[in-house]
Amino acid sequence: MEDFVSEPLTPDPGSFDTAPMARGEPGLPTGFTWRGRHYVIREILEAWKTCGRDGESVYLRHHWFRLRTDDATVLTIYCQRQATRASAKHRWWVYSATS
Repeated sequence: MEDFVSEPLTPDPGSFDTAPMARGEPGLPTGFTWRGRHYVIREILEAWKTCGRDGESVYLRHHWFRLRTDDATVLTIYCQRQATRASAKHRWWVYSATS
């Protein structure tokens, strides 16, 4: 069962994959802390992007990743391309967790 979460995560400093960054995409961290617990990403199960509209313009809004962690937890996380004022400190979020 998938549970909606919508909580920020804290990526491990300096652990980002730099290859996607060269293409203008966010580098997925190799590990992060969420709810006081550290997770290591073991497998990316799926990756996709979503767009939004602002009048006539279409812009990339989120980079999504469905992944499996070192303890076999399956999480859907995303990187918010343009942070809002309310979320300016957080670009990475846990969207859902599968139990």
